[in-house]
Parts: sequence; structure tokens; C-alpha cells
Amino acid sequence: MATPPEKYSKYHVYPPIYPNIEDWPIYKLSEDRTAFIEEINDLVFDKLTKKKSVDDVNDLIAKTIYNERIRIKEEPWKVDPPNDKQFWNKIRSKLIKKSLDKEEEQSKAVNEQLLKRIINRYSEEIVGTFKISTFQFARRFLTFFFNRLLNTAANRNIRRITGTGLSVTDRLKAVGEVDKFRNLFNKGTVVIVPTHFSNIDSILIGYMLDAVVGAPSFSYGAGLNLYNTGYTAYFMNRLGAYRLDRRKKNPIYLETLKGMSTLSIQRGVNSLFFPGGTRSRSGSLEKKLKLGLMGTVIEAQRSNFEKGKNEKIFVVPMVMSYHFVLEAKFLIEDYLRRTGQEHYLQSKDQSYSLRKNLKFIWQIFRESSEITVSFGKPMDVLGNFVDMEGKSTDQHGNELHIRDYFLTNGKIKPDLQREAEYTRILGTKLVERFHKDNVVLSSHLVAYAAFNLLRNEHPKLDIFGILRLPPDDIVFDSDLLLNVVHQLKIHLIEEEKAGNIKLSKPIHWEETSRLLYDGVKQLGNFHAQKPLIYNKKGDIVSENLNILFFYHNRLENYDLRRVINFEESLQTFANF
Repeated sequence: MATPPEKYSKYHVYPPIYPNIEDWPIYKLSEDRTAFIEEINDLVFDKLTKKKSVDDVNDLIAKTIYNERIRIKEEPWKVDPPNDKQFWNKIRSKLIKKSLDKEEEQSKAVNEQLLKRIINRYSEEIVGTFKISTFQFARRFLTFFFNRLLNTAANRNIRRITGTGLSVTDRLKAVGEVDKFRNLFNKGTVVIVPTHFSNIDSILIGYMLDAVVGAPSFSYGAGLNLYNTGYTAYFMNRLGAYRLDRRKKNPIYLETLKGMSTLSIQRGVNSLFFPGGTRSRSGSLEKKLKLGLMGTVIEAQRSNFEKGKNEKIFVVPMVMSYHFVLEAKFLIEDYLRRTGQEHYLQSKDQSYSLRKNLKFIWQIFRESSEITVSFGKPMDVLGNFVDMEGKSTDQHGNELHIRDYFLTNGKIKPDLQREAEYTRILGTKLVERFHKDNVVLSSHLVAYAAFNLLRNEHPKLDIFGILRLPPDDIVFDSDLLLNVVHQLKIHLIEEEKAGNIKLSKPIHWEETSRLLYDGVKQLGNFHAQKPLIYNKKGDIVSENLNILFFYHNRLENYDLRRVINFEESLQTFANF
């Protein structure tokens, strides 16, 4: 095998883009929090009352009260305000006593007052803060903690706290359009839209952006349930996270959330949100996105142009790649249960456990397992690629002026139907980029090959039939599995040359036999029931087909089955 280049094992660590934290947009926004909340309140109030009758607003408030009272009764959380029930009871009482059966003007005044109180309550709940002292402590602590964990893991001795010279940045790999990504901070506002596989995505992306890429902190959404723990709540409340409560689906809350996102981006705050809305249950890359917050990116860009500002907003797709996912067992069983084609007992999602998260990170470090973060091609809000200077270009490289796409009769004006179509186009483009910027790891490749061997051996069974096969009866033919892995490897290298996917460097530089061994080893590292493992006889077996299916799904959307020739004669793979 040819000797790999030096860059095979070396990744760049970048200097800070803005060394002074007080220059970070998220800090400036936090310092102006009171005015920002008032701005949100005004924007949302105008949207909810524009062209609405008194009865429409009354119904909106009444439905919100109804939904909130159900939430309080059926799904209370520790983090909920202690006066939650009293607040909504008072709103309900005032709506009944002072609004219903009153003169229209009186009803209108009361409704507006109640609506403003509700919006303000949601705004105060959603908008977080950013404290420099807390950020600096978190940065120092995480660097110390991760590096010590890495070095003790490398020595297989938890008692060892002296270092071996290894750094956590040796495990966090930033690949792709990193230089262009960094350059765009001086050209406009950057919005990152990552894939979502694990609850540790946010903390690892945030740390990687700071420690490896040198980017300022991003505003990002954190589920309100994460605030149930005191320590977690303390840090999230002070590190720029805004709070998301997925129990609240009423129009007032959703409009307040979108208003916060729109105005934050307009103010130049770099933002991050997961367009899939939640973690991928199946293990596959997102094919359909939730476009609610995506629409705020379009609205913010139009509003900038409307106000005479030419600052552009750049959208950067990001793909996370892990060899193993902490919550894989829970996620795939939840996915199978939701399909409705089989009755599965749902496992408890234990990913919120601090112990589980620490064990997961320890395992990554102990087994020299890398986390790869792929920065996709930056785009404008219409899905056009941009160059290093932030200029939009068409497919032929000609410059585009996206301001023109928001004109109506020569003026910049809102057009909800047009902006909804732009949002749909952007979502489609992001899905395409997720698949092209996806980095294939050895574990993904081997899991896909192994599961498709099962499908080929049982052609009359559907997926659920295969998953019901007793694992004790399954032994994979190592030579045939090696053959399939090699066929896929050759095809994927060609696909990468065509720009349709990305491959981790070991897939290029390691022999196929080594890839097979590494893929099996990585898949068997974390889970109690191994998706693939070498038994005592040296055979490859599976202890949990559901989890194997989960990892197989990472490559399911590429139509790779058609390139596998299962009838191909077995050969000697010594030179692979």
C-alpha cells in the first residue's frame, strides 16, 4: 500500500476570527436583551393582529389557553415556572370577564393586552443570555476535561491524569469548506444547519467551532427539558442558547420563536439550528426538513434589503459523522415502532444521563475513534453557492444579485407565497448537500455491506422479516463480506471524484481487509449488544440486527445496492 501523505494524520487548528469576545454578535445581542425582547414583542404582535378581527384574536388566545392548561396538567416539567398554572388561570379569567360579551372596542383592547402579555412571557422564556465569564470558564473546563479524558483513555487508565501530549483536537476533525466558512464572517451573517444524530451534537459542534475552527459562538436552540438539571440550566442560560419547548405548538408560541430567530439573524447574530427538527431516528441522513425556522432566514434577508442594508446571510450545511451513536438502540427502536408495521417495545432514551454521555465520550477517546465534522459548500438564502467574497454565483459561475429576487414592482416587499417557495428551494438544496458533503466512515461502509448480504441471502423477506431473524443463527462469510466492501469502496471512490459524496481518508489509504476489521471493531466498541463483532472462532456475527440496520441506513439513500454483484466469484484480497 502506498504511504499516505502527511495530511492523513494532521488536521489544521485555526486561530480565532475575533479574538476579543466583546466583538462577538451574540455578546452584543445579550447586552441589549431588554430592547431585543421588546422588538420581538412588537414584531409578533403586529403579525398576529394584522388583518385579524376581534373574534380571530379572541379565538387565538382561547386556543392557546386551552393548550397550555392541558400541557400543565398532562406533561409538567421541573423547569416550568412555579406560577405557570396561576398565570394561565388569570389570562383565562380576564378573557372571560373582560372580553366576552363586551363592546367591540373594549374587547379589542382587552384582547390586545392579553396577547401582549402572552407574547412577552414567551419571549422572556425563549431568549437566553451570553456571559463572557461563564463562556471562558466553560472553554477552560472543557479543554482541560476533554484533554485529560483523552490522555487517560489513551493510556487505558482512568487514574492517570498526566498527559501524553494528545489533544482533543486530534479526535475532532473539521473537513470541507472551512476556509471559506471562516472568511464569510467578515462578509455577512452565517447560519449553520447540521444533521442531527445525537444529543451530544450541540456541545461537540460548539466546542469544535471554538477550539478547532476559531469561530465566534453561535446562537442555538436547546430543548427546555435540558434545563431540568441545575448545572445544565446554569450554563445554557449563560452561553447564548435560546430555549425550545416542543410541548408548545400553539401559533402564538411558534410565531414568537420565529420572530426571535428572524430578528436575531437580522441583528447579525450567527445562528445554528437543526433543520431536521430532531435526531434522526432511522440513522439515515435527513431527506425532509422542517421549514419553520428555515423560513426565518429568508425573512431576515428580505428585511435587511427592505431596510436598505446589503448584508447577506450565508447558509452552511454541516454533516456530523460518528462511528457509533450513543442513542442508537433507542432511536432505531423508536423508528421501527413509528412505522406501524411491527410492534416493538421502546427502549428508554438515556442520552440525557451525564454518566452515559461521559461514557460515550470516553469510549470515543479510548478507541481512537474520530468525530468528523464536514463543512458543506456555503450558499446564499436562495441556495446559490457563494465564493470566498460571499458573492452568489449561478451554475456557470456568473454573479447573481439576490436582492432582485425580493422585488415587487421595483420595490422590496414581503410576499409570503414567494418566500415560502424560496424556503422550499433552500430546503431541497440543503438535503442535496447533506448527501454530497456526507463523510463515509469505515463503520458506515461495513454496516451497509453486512446488512445487504443479509437482504441478498433472504430475498423473500422484507426489512422487518430480516430484523426478526435470530442473531444466533447468523454468521457472515468473511470473504464474501470483504468482496462486497471492496466493490462498494471502488464505487464510492468514483462517486467522490464526481462530487457526490465524501470519504474518510482511511477508505482511500487502507487495504480493504483493514477497512473491514476497523469497521467491525468500531461498530462493536460501544453497544452492549454488538451490531457486528468477531466471535471467539474469528467469525463475524451480529448480536443486534436493529442496531446494524441503524448504521446501515447512513448510506441507504445512495442506491448502492445496484452496484453490488453478489454472484461475483470470491477472490484473494491480499493486495486490497
